[in-house]
Amino acid sequence: MAAGGPSRSERKAAERVRRLREEQQRERLRQVSRILRKAAAERSAEEGRLLAESEDLVTELQGRSRRREGLKRRQEEVCDDPEELRRKVRELAGAVRNAKYLVVYTGAGISTAASIPDYRGPHGVWTLLQKGRSVSAADLSEAEPTLTHMSIARLHEQKLVQHVVSQNCDGLHLRSGLPRTAISELHGNMYIEVCTACTPNREYVRVFDVTERTALHRHQTGRACHKCGAQLRDTIVHFGERGTLGQPLNWEAATEAASKADTILCLGSSLKVLKKYPRLWCMTKPPSRRPKLYIVNLQWTPKDDWAALKLHGKCDDVMQLLMDELGLEIPRYSRWQDPIFALATPLRAGEEGTHSRKSLCRSREEPPPGERAAPLSSAPVLGGWFGRGCTKRTKRKKVT
Repeated sequence: MAAGGPSRSERKAAERVRRLREEQQRERLRQVSRILRKAAAERSAEEGRLLAESEDLVTELQGRSRRREGLKRRQEEVCDDPEELRRKVRELAGAVRNAKYLVVYTGAGISTAASIPDYRGPHGVWTLLQKGRSVSAADLSEAEPTLTHMSIARLHEQKLVQHVVSQNCDGLHLRSGLPRTAISELHGNMYIEVCTACTPNREYVRVFDVTERTALHRHQTGRACHKCGAQLRDTIVHFGERGTLGQPLNWEAATEAASKADTILCLGSSLKVLKKYPRLWCMTKPPSRRPKLYIVNLQWTPKDDWAALKLHGKCDDVMQLLMDELGLEIPRYSRWQDPIFALATPLRAGEEGTHSRKSLCRSREEPPPGERAAPLSSAPVLGGWFGRGCTKRTKRKKVT
């Protein structure tokens, strides 16, 4: 042996022994796994003896099996039967009426009716990618606010909902007519780009997806601020990033709303991301003083045990029943009244070639009587916290 440690040949021999033991352990694991898949009556005496000699492996494999089954059950969609769902909606309606400060948290599940895929559902983006299947890109310019979006806007108008905290980047809450001050889009808005060189940040609402050239840690959109000439950036917060923009993230309003809330309604969110934001759940308060939680989701969420009520149903179905129970009509979405056209800043001359994404456009039909839309060219440049709220609708029709 050389001074200072084993020789090279001794190290190689030790490595061979280690690898041999690992291979033997893997082979034993495979054998035990095959035996456990058999019914107890079908196992031979030799197989029974091997299981008795491998108690640690048996315990490990059985634990793995339980965890797999648990994960599988959590991914399954469960639907309440119609009568049970109506009963739960009646209870939810009572909570909405009695709430002193109701905050709504929304996730991708409220936009699936607009043909925007969710993330963790059976056909969600992450689910398909984990299965090695391709994910087709949705044309978000064709998406419109859903029955759920319009119901939330009406509930806010009626002062039954005080604030909306959304994980979605699709801009549909803004397009439903919710005032800017009433929305916190924690992960950004695909229609908004900002100049962070201006103080306060200068905000540009567009009628097209501004994220064409952006990605994780790469946020410049390829356009420049009309005032200072600095590069504009998108507002999207990717996984692994921290959102620092004032608007449209509006974190200050989200945390203030959470601190005031006595009731929280979660719609279409797996809550796997939102649960990581303790400020939204008032975790510094004792459990008895935290807001009552109501969850609408087809799948398991990590907040189910904390919920006062869990409704297993599609968001549009639940919100239709809820609005009927509350005696409120659901506003009809109209592209002629879509606030994004009044809020948007037109591209300047020479900027037309900076994007190739399809732009939103109003219907080719004539606007209904009383629905006059502001011309796009008259829209002001928006900056920071100075975004305008949306005008109230003059005509409403119940969606069936």
